[in-house]
This record gives sequence, C-alpha cells and structure tokens, in this order.
Amino acid sequence: MKWHPSKDIIETCGNELKDKKIVLCLTGSVAATRSSEIARQLMRYGAEIITVMSPMAQKIIHPNLMEWATGNPVVTELTGEIEHVTLAGEHLKKVDLVLIAPATANTISKIACGIDDTTVTSVASTAFGSGTPIVIVPAMHKSMYNHQILTENISKLQALGVNFVGPRIEEGKAKIAKTEEVVKVVIQQLTSKRDLEGKKIMITAGSTIEYIDPMRVITNKSSGKMGIAIANEAVSRGAKVTLIYGPGTALPPKEANIIRVETTKEMYEAVVSELKSARYDIVIASAAVADWALEKPYAFKIPTKDVSEITLKLIPTSKIVDAVKKVSPNTLLIPFRAVHNLSDDALIQSGYERLKGAKADLIAVNDVGRSGVGFGFDTNELFIVDKDKKVVHIPLAPKLEVARKLLDVIFNEMKPT
Repeated sequence: MKWHPSKDIIETCGNELKDKKIVLCLTGSVAATRSSEIARQLMRYGAEIITVMSPMAQKIIHPNLMEWATGNPVVTELTGEIEHVTLAGEHLKKVDLVLIAPATANTISKIACGIDDTTVTSVASTAFGSGTPIVIVPAMHKSMYNHQILTENISKLQALGVNFVGPRIEEGKAKIAKTEEVVKVVIQQLTSKRDLEGKKIMITAGSTIEYIDPMRVITNKSSGKMGIAIANEAVSRGAKVTLIYGPGTALPPKEANIIRVETTKEMYEAVVSELKSARYDIVIASAAVADWALEKPYAFKIPTKDVSEITLKLIPTSKIVDAVKKVSPNTLLIPFRAVHNLSDDALIQSGYERLKGAKADLIAVNDVGRSGVGFGFDTNELFIVDKDKKVVHIPLAPKLEVARKLLDVIFNEMKPT
C-alpha cells in the first residue's frame, strides 16, 4: 500500500494489528457515518484498511471520506481488476479479515442466502470460499432486527463461523456497536491465543470507596482500565472470568461474570465468597483498594454552615490479597502494587516485601508518579516480581498490550517446571 498523510496515526495506540490487512465493507445504513471512526481506530492499532462500499452506502457518505480516513482508494464497483478476488480470494496476498460495519438487514440476509449482487456481498461470498474470517456489525431499526427470518439468518451465519458484534438497543433502534467494542472483537479475532482455555480467573478492578457521610467518600483516581484490559485479554484467550468491579469508567467485557461492589468490605466479602464457592486457578488483584475508612461514618450529611473544620478518625481496611491464600492456598495469586516516585530498585524491593506478606506467587508493581503510568491513563508500565525476586519489566505501552504481556508471564508461571 502506498504512503498517505492519513496513515500517520498507524500504531499510535498499539501494534496488536501490525501487518494485518482488513477490508471494511459499508452498506446502506445511516450508521455508515461511524465507519471512518472505526477505520481510524483500527489503524491506530496497526491495521491497513481497504474500504468497499455498496451503492446504497455511497448515498449515505461519499467515498472520498473513506479514502481520506484510510489513505487507500475505495472500491465502489467491481471492474476488470476483480476486486473481490484480489482482496478476499484464495491466494497468499488476501486480506486477514472482512469487517462489515455497518451491516443492514438486507445485506445480512443476502450473505446468508449466498446472493452476490453488490460489491459487499461479492466480497463476503469470496471470503467464505477462501476461509477468510468475517465479522459483521449490524445496524438497523429494532423492528427489523427482531424479524424472525433475520434472526434465523444471523444464527445460520454464526454456525458458519461468522462473528457478530451485537448492536445497542436504544430509542427503538438496533444501533451500531460502540467503536471500542468493534475494535476489541477485531483484535481478539486476529490475535487471540487460547492458552487459558478452561482456566477460571478472578480479577478485581476499579477503585473502592469509603463513606464519610451519605454523600461524601474517600477514594482514589483509579479508572479500572488496567483491570478491564486484563479481563478482556483473559476472555479472548479462553478463560472463564469473574470480574469483581468497584467504581470505574472502563467498560467491562460482556462475557465476564461481573460482580459490582462499592466499598472495600464489599469487595473483600465478594472475593472470599467466590473463593469459598468455586475453585479458581488464578486471582489477579488489580483493584486500587481504599486503605483507610472512617471508624464511624456519619449517618447524615455533615452540615457546612457555621462549621470551620471537622476531624475524621480513620482506621485501616481489610487487606483483600492477604485473605486469598488463606481461603484458597492452591490459587495462583498476582496482586498489583502502586508506589510513587521510587527508583527501580526500591520499587522492586517494595513489591517483593508485599509479595512475601501476601504469600503471592507474582506481584505487578507500577509507579504512578511516572509519566503515563497508572490511574486514568491508557498506558502503563509494570515490574513483575516473583518469589525468587526475578523481575520481568513491561515497558510503557497501551494497557491492552501490557495485559497481554502480563498474562504471558502468568501462563509461563503456571507451566510445570
């Protein structure tokens, strides 16, 4: 593919899709207005995008928009260059994935019935014949999405191996999935290992809060992004994930068993209860748990009128990671530890001491005083320390990439020696 100024964003968020070529097919839904955003985000993870537009899609947005977005010419008709075969035919230079986003009810049903009468349906048909993976992202009115024949056609395509990214049902519409959901599914489709198949993993994520009064709390700035990235990666690698999630801004994976909590006590009780009721192979404690709570929270809102100061007495909260091995000694335990402005040596020593105290198998330490690391950022840096004080350093990278490398280390730890 030739260079184009719009390609300067490639790999700015990660390299999960490096060297991957994706055909992005657009059909005649108003959700085609979102397709350039989807293309750009896939490019940020390294993908090369070639757009194919149906005649009706070209009535929604102009092909020039998609050429700008991707930096590549847009296929709007099939010519003597047999574009559908060039892109998705059975040869060594075919694309890695066909992504149809948005997909109308009409196009989905045509693909299910083997009808090839547009650029998009011809690409899909060719992809089936060459074994190229297909991901479909529906978008239409809710009444159309609920049509029994469409439901049957979706089931038929799923049975043939097509991956669907389900729509959001809002305002009587089956709206196209959020961009981050589409990107997540594409990355999983093209990169996921299945080395955690059959493993049961518990992940704690987000922050916890401790009430001062019914309206005010003590907490921290954790967004939950690191824990959610680990959960997404674990799900994609075949694990059965239970996510114990405190307050956070990141969207948890739909495939996980999600237990929502607020306080440290609630998270502690959820972790212990789960460990007592089921066997877990791994616990990854990435939540930023509040270390202090009020000895006696106020039952009413503290008044501010004519009050110059108040004194709060804080007591330590229960240490969740210290309970894991007591309840489930054979579970592999990997807690996170956040430190602030330490040297590498001091950071590693701090992590090692905490690992011994919790009887953990590994510990993941990050320094939230460093640029781009920790709370609220989309990137992170980890030092993973084991019982022998050996260290694996994961340099600053997008959190999904950090999650992938962390699970690689954990998987190696599980291998028999």
